[in-house]
This record gives sequence, C-alpha cells and structure tokens, in this order.
Amino acid sequence: MQNNNNGPAQTGTHQVFNQPEPLQGHNLYAGDDALKESVIRYGGHWGEDDLQRYGEICGRPEWIEHGFQANAHKPEFEPHDRGGNRIDQVNYHPAYHQLMQLAKSEGLHSSPWTDPQPGAHIVRAAKYYLHSQLESGHCCPVTMTFACLPALQKNPAVAKYWLPKITEQAYDHSNRPYFEKPALTIGMGMTEKQGGSDVRSNTSQATPSPGETAGLYTIRGHKWFLSAPMCDGFLMLAQTARGLSCFLVPRWRPDGSKNPIEIQRLKDKAGNVANASSEVELRDAIGWLVGDEGAGIKTIIEMVALTRFDCMIGSAAAQRQATLQAIYHAQHRCAFGKKLSAQPLMQNVLADLQLEVEGSLALSMRMAQALDHPDEEHQQHLLRLGAAVGKYWICKRTPHHNYEAMECLGGNGLIENFITARLYRDAPVNAIWEGSGNIQALDMLRTKHKEPEILDSWIDELAKSSGSDLCFDRALTHLKAELKKDNDLEYRARDIADQLALTMQAHLLIQGSPAPVADAFIQSRLHRHNSHNVGTIPLGADLDLLIERGDPLSG
Repeated sequence: MQNNNNGPAQTGTHQVFNQPEPLQGHNLYAGDDALKESVIRYGGHWGEDDLQRYGEICGRPEWIEHGFQANAHKPEFEPHDRGGNRIDQVNYHPAYHQLMQLAKSEGLHSSPWTDPQPGAHIVRAAKYYLHSQLESGHCCPVTMTFACLPALQKNPAVAKYWLPKITEQAYDHSNRPYFEKPALTIGMGMTEKQGGSDVRSNTSQATPSPGETAGLYTIRGHKWFLSAPMCDGFLMLAQTARGLSCFLVPRWRPDGSKNPIEIQRLKDKAGNVANASSEVELRDAIGWLVGDEGAGIKTIIEMVALTRFDCMIGSAAAQRQATLQAIYHAQHRCAFGKKLSAQPLMQNVLADLQLEVEGSLALSMRMAQALDHPDEEHQQHLLRLGAAVGKYWICKRTPHHNYEAMECLGGNGLIENFITARLYRDAPVNAIWEGSGNIQALDMLRTKHKEPEILDSWIDELAKSSGSDLCFDRALTHLKAELKKDNDLEYRARDIADQLALTMQAHLLIQGSPAPVADAFIQSRLHRHNSHNVGTIPLGADLDLLIERGDPLSG
C-alpha cells in the first residue's frame, strides 16, 4: 500500500511506516555537485540555465514513469500485416516514443553539429547524462544518430540529403519511406554470426547495382545484432571486390518499395529491454557506399569512437542514478535504532559509491572536452586512447557498482518497481556493445604499437599532477614501468588498461575536484591497486562530504 501522506498508512493488519517515498520531483542537475563543477571547468558555463531547466524535467514523476512503462512493455515484432504483406515492423509502447521525442527535441542527437561552439560537447554530454538516468534503452538510437555524422560526410551526396533530416530536432516513428519524413534516425549493423567483434570476417557481400545511381550497391547477407531496427537507415559493413566497405542501407528504397532488410526475430535480452535488438537478413537490399571501397573500418571508426564515448556517459549516468537512490533510501530508512545513513559501515559504502561516480564522470567529461577541440593534437590523442580506456573501465565497473547500490535497499532493491533492479539489469550492455572489455584493451595495445605518440600524450597529461600526491606519483611510476615492458603485453592488457584509467581519473580529480574527493579516491583506488570491495575506504576520508555530494536533494 502506497503512503502518500506524512503519517503511516493503515492496512487491514498493520501500519506501513519506515518505507521511503519514491524519489521524484527533484532536480537532477541542481543536486549533482560533480556534474556542475565539470560543466564549468570544461567550458560549458553558458549552458547552465538550460541544464538547470532540464535537470528539473528529468526529475518529474511523469518522465520517471515513462521509463518504467517503456521497460514493462517490451517491443513486439510484427513481421506481416493482416493481408500477409511483409512489413518488418517493431511496435513500441507509447512511453518509448515519448522518451525518444524528448531526447530529440532537446538535441541530444545533434546539438554539437547544428550549434557548434566552445563547450558544445560538454553541454550535450551533461544533458545526455541527465536524460540517461530516466531510461537507458532508448538512448541507443539517440547515440547512433548522433554518432553517424562523421561517417556520412564521407559521401557528400548522401550527406546533403540525409543530414538535415538526421539533425532535425523532431521525432517521427512512422513506418514510411525516409523521403516522406521530416526527421530521421540512424542505426548501425556490424556484427555477424561467425565474427562478432572480428568484423573483418564478415561474409555479407555488396556488388554495384547495374544501371542504378552511382554509388548504389546491392547487399546480400545477414546481421546477428541490429539494434533499434525501426531506424530509417543503417550504417553497415559488407565485403566488396576491394574488401570490407561501409554502406548506408535505408529501410525503404528510393522508389518507395520496402528494402528487403528482413527481421528474423527480436533478441530476448537480460536487460536493455526497452530497446529492440534484432537479427536480420539482407535479401539484395540496396545501400549507398559511404567512403571508399575497402575502407569500411576506417570509415566507420569515428562513429564507433562516438558511440563508445556515449557508452561512457551512459554508464556514468547509471552509476549516478544508482548512487542517489542508495543515498536517498539510507537517509529515509531506519534500522537498529537509527537512520542507515548515520551508521558508519553504510556511510563507507555510500561514500565509496559516490567516489566511483566522481571518477567516471571526470573521465567522461574530460573526453567531452577533447571532442570540443578537434584541431588540437593533444586533445585528439587523449580522445583516441580515452574512448577505448574509458569505455573499458567505466562500463565494466558499472554492473558491480549498481549491484552494491541495489543492495543498499535490501530486498526492495531487487524488485522491478524500484529503479535499482533495472539499473542492474541494464548495466552490462554498455560493457559489451561496441566491443567488449578485451576488444578495448587490445585496441589500447594497437595504439601503443602503431601510434606511440598517443600514449606519450596520455602520460604527459598525467604528469601535470606529479608532485601533488606521493601515492599518485608511485602509481604513475609503476604505470610507466609496465608500459616499457615488452613481454606478455596481450596477457597484461587489462592490467595496463586498469592503470591507465585509474591514474587518469585520479589526475583529473586532483586537478578539478575538492581535495578530500581526490584524496579518498587515491587512497581507496591507487593505494590498494583496485583490490577493494565497495565500502572499504581507508580511515580518515571525509565521508560526510562525499555523501553530501551524492545527495540528490542537496541542491
């Protein structure tokens, strides 16, 4: 029985009390000190009023409910209409479309491209961070639409027609040809059954379409994972006579007929259920070549980097939402004669959860700053390595982090009408999508071998904090020594990636966060070399400050 009054509720057998009300009606931006500091530090101060406005929207109960409804009602696949015609339609709950409409109306898919200015990626990342806390599944097509622009620009004719509709701040989910719609969304299809992350082993074949418009190809094959299959077009990889190439494959042909991208089934996923993921077969579907033949990976790599960046932001947002739920619960729940938040061991856990958010957000926003400086070599070096290291570390840390936050709510945390259960189920997807942990660690090694100057820039960045903390200096010295060793590099790749991430997070906190935050992070992460469980911050840390920074109502 829900108690909406100040006093205990009466049931037939007992009074309901000591059950916190749902957290809603709060401002997600106003209550997030770490986010506000990052926005100002990295040049997004001009967007603060808008972020305050949007933080209030994202705390409204009706939008929180949309997130629950989009997950409670999974997408349903409708292969044929009632007359037997193939339509390959995926039907979503209206709440999903409302969340998509909100995201696109706020420019989460386009704002840095349509309104480029200093700090544009910072403000967009901050807004995406707020929005992702409502529901993460629908953010997949938002991210892919955002990330497609660099690739599509490699075919000027396609870009001229498609990009204005892609960047339009509107949402049209109707199942009709792209040329009839004012606004479009874009997906991507890379993975095939036999290859997974090894896209060079793709077997889908693309051949020039005879007598058709230049650059138009016919594609035959399959995709084992195609998320958001109701997007209007998909960037896909297929083999040509010159090797793996990239194509924009529309759901409808230019003549208005259905392009034969046939959905075989929707994936039955453990989490991320609001977003449909599908298996498809391409039965001579048409697509436009994007970039040069044989340069498919080179063409799509910028899109991959941007999707990895959004994985970082989305996972950091999940950590933040899980942490604020845990802190709120602990501040409104009593056990053993006093509030949970007043008990030392729970304080250690809550503070440690917030520390993880501090580090994840700092690294994510630093990469957003790098995106804002595309012409600066040092910034692009950091982004090249940081997209892999950050995606590897933040996304991999999130499932356990969100489990620990869920445990703070006890049995309630595991129940589906508490958001912590969904946050836990959704957490693994970002670690797996766009390359699992091993892929990111190996990408780091490729950078080390082929572009060592990028790793030099990373170390130069870390050196800015040398002398600030003895433990940090030792960690940096150890990292340098590990990087100089040439033996068993592939075997040690994850350990090196761990150290690259942790030292960068520590450096960024030293440079931009209150000293007690950086001190606690270094002592709990670097001093113990990541051997701790949540809730094992050494004595002496300012737990009250950390919990206050995580308090959703502190603003």
